Amino acid sequence: MNNIPVEIRLLKNRTVLVLTYGDEPKNLPAEFLRVYSPSAEVRGHGVGQDVLQTGKADVQITDLQPVGQYALKISFSDGHDSGLYDWAYLHRLAYGYDAMWQEYLDKLAAAGASRFEKQSDC
Repeated sequence: MNNIPVEIRLLKNRTVLVLTYGDEPKNLPAEFLRVYSPSAEVRGHGVGQDVLQTGKADVQITDLQPVGQYALKISFSDGHDSGLYDWAYLHRLAYGYDAMWQEYLDKLAAAGASRFEKQSDC
């Protein structure tokens, strides 16, 4: 199977990116894409240096830009825009979504963290 989607579509609410491989659409929520950003800010600079992303439940995709023939640059409403999502990585996210999402939720639980931003006590 080709790693390059035949269609890339951002839903109107800007919270879901739909990648279609062949005739199979795959929905990737903005929150999922944000917490699995391939940027050094999220992944770190080596094995085991990942930074757990919290409070991203309400993040939206603000911009999509092609990078040559090999990647998408995705910008998010929290200001993050340094990740380049190459086609192979997007394919891995699309087909590994269920397991990767559960892994993220497990890491949040283990850290006592939340998908939702903390509200001030004011």
